[in-house]
Amino acid sequence: MAQLDMAIAKIRWKRRTINALLIRELMQRFGHGNIGFMWLVGEPLILTAGVMIAWSFIYGEENHGVKVIPLVLTGYSMLTVWRHMVARFTHSFRHNSGLLFHRTVRPIDILIARGVLECIGTLIAFFVAYVPLRLLEYITPIDDYLVLLTAWFLMCALTFGVALTISCLTELSDTLERFVQPIMYLLLPLTGAFYMVSWLPETARHIVLLSPMVHANEMFRGGFFGAEVPTYWDVSYLALWALATNAVGWSLVRKAQDHIEIE
Repeated sequence: MAQLDMAIAKIRWKRRTINALLIRELMQRFGHGNIGFMWLVGEPLILTAGVMIAWSFIYGEENHGVKVIPLVLTGYSMLTVWRHMVARFTHSFRHNSGLLFHRTVRPIDILIARGVLECIGTLIAFFVAYVPLRLLEYITPIDDYLVLLTAWFLMCALTFGVALTISCLTELSDTLERFVQPIMYLLLPLTGAFYMVSWLPETARHIVLLSPMVHANEMFRGGFFGAEVPTYWDVSYLALWALATNAVGWSLVRKAQDHIEIE
């Protein structure tokens, strides 16, 4: 019983630590003004709105039978999580090494706080864009919230594992940092943000479905559109990739911690 009480106390203490880091991250990134927090939602919202307008001029109302506005809204929301989290995690350990003077703060706590912030902020931005578009009847109602939010959670888990791995590797080698952004751009076709798998020929379809990010995007759109639009995804495949990337990332944390120089 005493061990259980101790474990609960540690969990509560860890939760308070991460909450404090979340607030610190918000203040550091957006300042102390009242409008500061809104930029957490505003940044991805502006990007998504800009792309929706551009694509609407280029493709019109529909592309391959799928409405352009919800296609962009779903694709770029997922893409924003992917890009922002990887970018925010790179060199997070060394840039926040001063926090490690606090006994309760561990390097992984910093990344958890940043990951939670990105996931929640972008999801809020998605719904902030969705609600007025729905009220104006530019888009149809979400078909299945459970599928949509499960896809979001698994995408965030997958991205956290990949970003954690990259963060640890860039701590171990400065040279690897040079390859992060080029690789991120090269992987854009494998995110599934710009197309539906059903649009592709059979051979290309099998290739892109090797990417777990495509499964996440297709599942997210499956929850949004329902049976109205054909989607291809396997939740177990996506979950397995999320577990694998996190297993690799967490196994590298201790090695990366040994390379941190506390200033």
